[in-house]
Amino acid sequence: METIIDRAKEWLSEDFDLETRRQVAELIEKNDDELNDAFYKNLEFGTGGLRGIMGPGTNRMNIYTVSMATQGLANYLKKCFPDEELSAAIAYDCRNNSRLFATKTAEVLSANNIKVYLFDDMRPTPELSFAVRELKCNTGIVITASHNPKEYNGYKAYWNDGAQIIAPHDVLIIEEVSNIKSMKEVKTTPKPNLINIIGKEIDDIYLHKVLALSLNHDIVNRHKDISIVYTPLHGTGMKLVPKALEMYGFANVHKVEPQCVPDGNFPTVQSPNPEEGSAFKLAIELAEKVNAELVLATDPDADRIGIAVKDDKGQYMLLNGNQTASILFYYLIKCRKPSTLPYYIVKTIVTSDILNRMAEREGVEVFECLTGFKHIASVIRKNEGKKQFLVGGEESYGYLCGDFVRDKDSIMSSCLIAEAATWAKENGMTMYQLLQHIWKEYGHYQESLRSEVRKGQHGAEEIKQMMIDFRSNPPKEIEGSKVVEIRDYQTLKITNMLDGSVKDIADIPQSNVLQFYLKNGTKISVRPSGTEPKIKFYRSEIIQ
Repeated sequence: METIIDRAKEWLSEDFDLETRRQVAELIEKNDDELNDAFYKNLEFGTGGLRGIMGPGTNRMNIYTVSMATQGLANYLKKCFPDEELSAAIAYDCRNNSRLFATKTAEVLSANNIKVYLFDDMRPTPELSFAVRELKCNTGIVITASHNPKEYNGYKAYWNDGAQIIAPHDVLIIEEVSNIKSMKEVKTTPKPNLINIIGKEIDDIYLHKVLALSLNHDIVNRHKDISIVYTPLHGTGMKLVPKALEMYGFANVHKVEPQCVPDGNFPTVQSPNPEEGSAFKLAIELAEKVNAELVLATDPDADRIGIAVKDDKGQYMLLNGNQTASILFYYLIKCRKPSTLPYYIVKTIVTSDILNRMAEREGVEVFECLTGFKHIASVIRKNEGKKQFLVGGEESYGYLCGDFVRDKDSIMSSCLIAEAATWAKENGMTMYQLLQHIWKEYGHYQESLRSEVRKGQHGAEEIKQMMIDFRSNPPKEIEGSKVVEIRDYQTLKITNMLDGSVKDIADIPQSNVLQFYLKNGTKISVRPSGTEPKIKFYRSEIIQ
């Protein structure tokens, strides 16, 4: 505790603003768990960047941790591109302090003689990915904590291909960021002439590329009055989703107006997460009034999307991420245009295996990767010019179509899901009936997710110990069914529990993930979240 107090006292120097010093002094005086959590470590710049609770402290999101991370990133860019004029694109979402953190990032980069393209207002994360490619930037940063609670914010870094950073750059950037020990090492005098404000011109280019993904414009035109309800959950989706749907031709889109107001406190929801049913409350109420056939909800940075449809009794039901993926993938595979290159799809190892069966039966190649869209983007990068990417997705409500964006994209997903609804209608089906049809054709897969939250330092240690225990003493049976195979993505080994044989997992990097295959065909996957203080348990089975 003495060490933590000493670290906190360093934040009482004139390197920090008066309000920060006041808050830190109060924390020192209280000397409780809040002080410990704020200063017991540095906020880690992980493989995706920064994410944490906002406030003063070395383990918090604030202008100082953001500035030091940016300086480390700038130092690495100079090493990687020593003879280039460097440039970066920056976007931010609706969260409290997002604009402040984005501005500070731009100032530090410009102080390092790096040209900056800063969006004039909040924008979706996928548009940042697009802007990096369109403007030929060396890097991109988006200030967002995605669907985390309101007290969080984050800093996601992208490489020059528009994808989140992966090996070897991720580890090397982490080293550079770790080398920045204090604000004295940060260049803080901005060069305004290097900061360029961008906005509508990038929106227009992006939206026209989204429009080009349409597969059945004539069908949409025949069913353009299909009733759709959309909510951005107070976030950035409001900037582009309604406009994109309008460009596709949808003429009966109803917005949840109270949730179209940007607000980092997310006052109308318990959590701004389309994975949670409570986030749909106002949208469903509006859907019942207007008899909507489809309900769309995007998270604050508009990379994830959740949907609701009417079941066979006329009641609205929320689809999980795997069910939405089943519909989207099915539509795109069935309606794909002729291509001179062979098509392929990409899914993560915890996403429903119905996608494997679907693609294989339809003659489309399947690639599997670790959880996280940076891994899907890596597969796209490796296959450029050799194969034609069709669609990628993960069970956590993230999907991508086309390769001009290299992250999950709810804007294009909204349009193509709505288009799939008109295609189903053209073929005499509702979206719910389409899902039933898919299950009849490929098998009825069921998946569930359970998350255990463990906050703070002790929680992180508990999660770490849980994974150690699973490896040192793996379960012999789960739910009464024998474990027949264990896949450990940390050791990259597959162990057959029946005969003890071991083989390697190929073409996938190491990750702290375990999968248990049961005799009855069920698959249980376990992994700590990379962005939240929780451990996740995924269950997947096929109902014969």
